Amino acid sequence: MWLGPEEVLVANALWVTERANPFFVLQRRRGHGKGGGLTGLLVGTLDVVLDSSARVAPYRILHQTQDSQVYWTVACGSSRKEITKHWEWLENNLLQTLSIFDTEEDITTFVKGKIHGIIAEENKNLQPQGDEDPGKFKEAELKMRKQFGMPEGEKLVNYYSCSYWKGRVPRQGWLYLTVNHLCFYSFLLGKEVSLVVQWVDVTRLEKNATLLFPESIRVDTRDQELFFSMFLNISETFKLMEQLANLAMRQLLDSEGFLEDKALPRPPRPHSNISALKRDLDARAKNECYCATFRLPGDERLDGHTGCTLWTPFNKLHIPGQMFISSNYICFASKEEDACHLIIPLREVTIVEKADSSSVLPSPLSISTKSKMTFLFANLKDRDFLVQRISDFLQKMPSKPPGNSRAGRKASIVDSAPESSPASQEVSEQPASPTSPLGGLQGSHAQEAPTASQGLLKLFQRNTPMEDLGAKGAKEKMKEESWHIHFFEYGRGMCMYRTARTRELVLKGIPESLRGELWLLFSGAWNEMVTHPGYYAELVEKSTGKYSLATEEIERDLHRSMPEHPAFQNELGIAALRRVLTAYAFRNPTIGYCQAMNIVTSVLLLYGSEEEAFWLLVALCERMLPDYYNTRVVGALVDQGIFEELTRDFLPQLSEKMQDLGVIPSISLSWFLTLFLSVMPFESAAVIVDCFFYEGIKVILQVALAILDANMEQLLGCSDEGEAMTVLGRYLDNVVNKQSVSPPIPHLHALLTSGDDPPEEVDIFDLLKVSYEKFSSLRAEDIEQMRFKQRLKVIQSLEDTAKRSVVRAIPGDIGFSIEELEDLYMVFKAKQLASQYWGSSRPAAVRRDPSLPYLEQYRIDTNQFQELFASLTPWACGSHTSVLAGRMFRLLDENKDSLINFKEFVTGISRMYHGDLTEKLKVLYKLHLPPALSPEEAESALEATHYFTENSSSEASPLASDLDLFLPWEAQEALQQEEQEGAGNDIQEKRREEKGTSPPDYRHYLRMWAKEKEVQKETIKDLPKMNQEQFIELCKTLYNMFSEDPMEQDLYHAIATVASLLLRIGEVGRRFSAWSGRGESRDSAPEEGEPPAPHPPQDVAQELQPPAAGDPQAKAGGDTHLGKAPQESQVVGEGGGGEGRGSPPQPLSDDETKDDMSMSSYSVVSTGSLQCEDLADDTVLVGGEAHSPVATTHSGGAVDTDWCISFEQILASILTESVLVNFFEKRVDIGLKIKDQRKVERQFSTSSDHEQSAVLG
Repeated sequence: MWLGPEEVLVANALWVTERANPFFVLQRRRGHGKGGGLTGLLVGTLDVVLDSSARVAPYRILHQTQDSQVYWTVACGSSRKEITKHWEWLENNLLQTLSIFDTEEDITTFVKGKIHGIIAEENKNLQPQGDEDPGKFKEAELKMRKQFGMPEGEKLVNYYSCSYWKGRVPRQGWLYLTVNHLCFYSFLLGKEVSLVVQWVDVTRLEKNATLLFPESIRVDTRDQELFFSMFLNISETFKLMEQLANLAMRQLLDSEGFLEDKALPRPPRPHSNISALKRDLDARAKNECYCATFRLPGDERLDGHTGCTLWTPFNKLHIPGQMFISSNYICFASKEEDACHLIIPLREVTIVEKADSSSVLPSPLSISTKSKMTFLFANLKDRDFLVQRISDFLQKMPSKPPGNSRAGRKASIVDSAPESSPASQEVSEQPASPTSPLGGLQGSHAQEAPTASQGLLKLFQRNTPMEDLGAKGAKEKMKEESWHIHFFEYGRGMCMYRTARTRELVLKGIPESLRGELWLLFSGAWNEMVTHPGYYAELVEKSTGKYSLATEEIERDLHRSMPEHPAFQNELGIAALRRVLTAYAFRNPTIGYCQAMNIVTSVLLLYGSEEEAFWLLVALCERMLPDYYNTRVVGALVDQGIFEELTRDFLPQLSEKMQDLGVIPSISLSWFLTLFLSVMPFESAAVIVDCFFYEGIKVILQVALAILDANMEQLLGCSDEGEAMTVLGRYLDNVVNKQSVSPPIPHLHALLTSGDDPPEEVDIFDLLKVSYEKFSSLRAEDIEQMRFKQRLKVIQSLEDTAKRSVVRAIPGDIGFSIEELEDLYMVFKAKQLASQYWGSSRPAAVRRDPSLPYLEQYRIDTNQFQELFASLTPWACGSHTSVLAGRMFRLLDENKDSLINFKEFVTGISRMYHGDLTEKLKVLYKLHLPPALSPEEAESALEATHYFTENSSSEASPLASDLDLFLPWEAQEALQQEEQEGAGNDIQEKRREEKGTSPPDYRHYLRMWAKEKEVQKETIKDLPKMNQEQFIELCKTLYNMFSEDPMEQDLYHAIATVASLLLRIGEVGRRFSAWSGRGESRDSAPEEGEPPAPHPPQDVAQELQPPAAGDPQAKAGGDTHLGKAPQESQVVGEGGGGEGRGSPPQPLSDDETKDDMSMSSYSVVSTGSLQCEDLADDTVLVGGEAHSPVATTHSGGAVDTDWCISFEQILASILTESVLVNFFEKRVDIGLKIKDQRKVERQFSTSSDHEQSAVLG
């Protein structure tokens, strides 16, 4: 590439001059290329150890003048080809011009100006991102691409100097972290180490310190463990590696989310010497942390943060912390974790003003909200800039609240003072102040749909006054009073100061009248609901009446959702639950519906309106419990792994016992997925849900540990899993909430597990207290760190399960061992994944859908197949290989969707590797017949396709789309074959299923696979004949195939002999064909190995004689005969020896005559040598146009359309040449080819030519 001219004082140190002219010098770095000796060795080592980018390019061009000692760099290149291109440009465009100048200064000035001009022109064409990356980083990226053969699409994120431990020896080198790979390169005294690991293959990534590896990073894949150490900044490196591995796991888990993730947030100010991608990833990490900390919507973008203090009126203190500003919120987090958290939505802000500075209160900023609250921030470093940013965001806010009803409601939730206006007092006396969704319109709306306006608990509970409930009622009243005092002191609604006092109140239990309101606030669901008015109603409208797999599952589970609660024993509650679950499945089809969502949603509906329950469900599924409710419950499995790890840390003596019994996987999934709602009495579990909405998953893990701890002695005494489950089940059934004012609801699980002596009751508040006392050391950041580690394990184990399932689905007669199939699967999967991050522009390279059956998840298109075929095929055909690959792809792509799955792929590869000579030749033969042979490759392909698809039962291929003209006739043929063999039924079934309107479900795939297994074995007699053009293509392939073989000359000689023999056989067949056409060879000798026909065809022809060629009844006549006489009409329908014939083959002459008639019937008609049976056949095909057959005569050019040859004849001819037999029977080890393919997949570093990377692109 061209470089901005820089001075070089010592031009020949460490460089060798290869070309020179009066103005320019082309040099090569010592140690690069062949030779170099000791000097080259030392230079190479120095380059690698000192600085990776010191020698990005092994070639450079310098500008020089005769009298000056100063040289100027003008270009560098990673390969000889690249640098030569630049050299030739300079010679052709500049040499003549430069000789005109008088002084050397003028020459140098002109050259520098010219080079700067070229660079400016190049940069003008680049995308804006190109000039963001600083020069040094760009050089490192170029070096990485050259060293590891990566295509242009592979972006470098950052690179670090470090040591890789190979055995006990550290190899100093450079670690390159790209979006999809981890690469390491080291060159020390002639010893080269080059590593490439795909992030999707990483199974473990951790930072550890041992005696042997001081502060190292460990990277594990399925087949190797790598240790890297001696980093300058190990924390930064490890954090970046975590982010990249996380992205890769996201790609495996949900490729749709992965593609959305690619749109990274852009940082406002680029830093020097850091890649744009690195900045993007850092911005993303901060953004995710910000959204998680303050429970904000996922699409919120952090703009910046700054240190400040916040004046807290409740304790009269200035609390130090950080202020965060994003497009819709201002948030504050104190340095002390529990001191104070604050969220101010910009939609609530009325005034932002700069107050007067003083020594006590420097740079203060006052923010006022609609709820009459004022927040005072101070010690702001850049107050003016901050105020400007906030005012910019405020200007972008919608000017007025969306609708009157919404405004009324907003007032109720953000009101800070209990002694506010009577209107809002009245609202707060309603079921829950923010849960009166439509403010003043509530009464009228309630009659329409009571569930839309308030929680079901209020509708289905006896309205007993608090006074009549005695002590429980008094306790509930006290709780309510405590919260109202809290609201008075700390504010109410979104802008509430959240402190340690708030947590204390939550732990004491939220009163039922406030539960819905506080769940909405603490989960962040309130923000989304206010900013999306009417969204839920729209979803309900859109999803009503829509059918899908999710709705079917929802209907099945509706009556299993808290059936013991009166609210769900009638249609009102069930209808509300149906609407919420269906609306969510419609909003998020990736999740759709998962078991356990019904239980959680039914509890949400008890305390909030439908709309509130919907937004709470959104907060749960998409933010608070990520990936919990997808098809593979990955999130719950991840947290289950964390639970096992915490059990080992906190309860080591119990951990081993639980592992032996295998209890944790059985219990924890239901605990986590339903937040204990399915295993504990409802009133008790609701208290855990209170804490969960405030604290997150940490509470669930703490309570789970406390439950194990409380039952430790009994669990240690258990002898099997069932006993341990019973112990835990009975304990959970007796966790009671003595403060609940709701009438007790019988817990179904308790009824089943109660024994003779029921265990003592456990108060839920005592259990929570113990969990906080013993296990409160858990922190949210630690849990996120553990989640990452477990996610790697869980997703990779799911991938392994998928691999085993796919391999098991491959029939046993495929010929490959299990290990070979697994290796092939990994190569196949890598190719499909590579298309996602390097070739997303390919239309066929569709996203992987994890909800599909395992076999259909990874599929490749024709380009990817060609690349795999070229590296794995035992039949290397040089430049002809891609043609052969294209034909193989068309042969394997049975459903014609331009994608093939792993089973189809392995079937194709296996046919070339396994089986005897006949089987291999059969594959080669089929590759030169339609559908493998495309119309462009052979002129007569259309007729031949008709000829081939007549007998598609054994191939189970649906008809080609361009043959719709022949469908009525094809249907008749399929009916016949059904009577004779039953195989045609498969195609009809498959076609009906593919065209069906109802969405495909798993049963559809099961039926398809069952049908595939029933396909009849084909014999060599089922193969159609080959015409002259197809035979010529076959010979061409064979000639190409032998070009790289050691026995090349012998093979050429043998194939020449065989080809000439077969051409003569075809010629003889053609003469017989013409002779039989004149009716003179009725009893000619049958083909070798074929018995004579039981029914002479001429008799059949007389039976099927139609009235006349032009008679419109001809078609009907043909159809009638086809329907009535299976035995005779099959002769007509065969069209030249198709697959799956029921009757013995006809004699050679007649058989071949029929072949010619069906393949090129129009040209036969024009010559006047038409037989009766052919006319019947043609009349059916052409329909009403049979009277003018001459008009459609096929212009076959010079190709002899009467010439044809059968597979048996080719096989017999090849068997006469031992060298050909040996070639096809030679065994090839696919293991070596798979290894080579993996190297190709990873790197082309053996070649210095950079352009080879295009192969991967």
